[in-house]
Amino acid sequence: MNREIKFLNICLVLLLQFLCSSLVFAQNETLIAKRSKVKVLAEYPHSRLSYTQGLFFHNGVMYESCGQYGHSNFKIVDYKTGKVLRQWNFKRKYFLEGACAFGDNVYILTWQEKMCFVYSLPPVKRVTDNDFKQIGVATYKTEGWGITTDGKELIMSDGSYNLYFLDPQSFYPRRTLRVTIDGKPLYYINELEYIEGKIWANVYTSDYIVIIDPQSGVVERIINCEGILPDNLKSSGTDVLNGIAYNPEDGSIYITGKYWPRLYKISY
Repeated sequence: MNREIKFLNICLVLLLQFLCSSLVFAQNETLIAKRSKVKVLAEYPHSRLSYTQGLFFHNGVMYESCGQYGHSNFKIVDYKTGKVLRQWNFKRKYFLEGACAFGDNVYILTWQEKMCFVYSLPPVKRVTDNDFKQIGVATYKTEGWGITTDGKELIMSDGSYNLYFLDPQSFYPRRTLRVTIDGKPLYYINELEYIEGKIWANVYTSDYIVIIDPQSGVVERIINCEGILPDNLKSSGTDVLNGIAYNPEDGSIYITGKYWPRLYKISY
């Protein structure tokens, strides 16, 4: 081997070592989430009686699941007026949590009952009792908090730092995603919404929404919603920020809270 070839081989080895060490460093480097302040584009009335758990659009119609034992219900809402168009009440023994639509079905979680109710939800603007029929019950081993879908799987939270990607037919967890924020586990992940390839989530007891990468589990952005509901609209029963709804028909995003009198259309 002549000197030139030997020198080139040594340079190639050194280059490969440098690239490998750089890759390891990049993998170990903590990704710091970007920070944004919420921007209110419009506001609408919302029922103070709604302990909002799940909020979503299906074929341009807003649906809402509400919790509390003895007061749990699922309803269709005219979001521009706050008027409840249809409401289905559940038995006192159930505490409803998050809900989402997958295909022509709706999945409604319960908190500690470890049951997910599955109902038919046809692609029509006016859903009647005959349309909204229970077609099954799925079970799970943890608590139910929030649920959304990426169009292929259901994604569920249980208040921990884990998200569970579930088979829509069997409800079997295909994979578990550990969520981190600035390199640390993020607890109290609550209501979920899948928006343009990312998972949006309320963080329970906080005024923050996080945007999560569904592959790595890393929180890429934190949206600060502090002060979005002014003090003069709060009452003794006003609870925490909760509820994220994305309308794919126009790309709009809406948020509210438990027993909040307002629904907000937002950006960041």
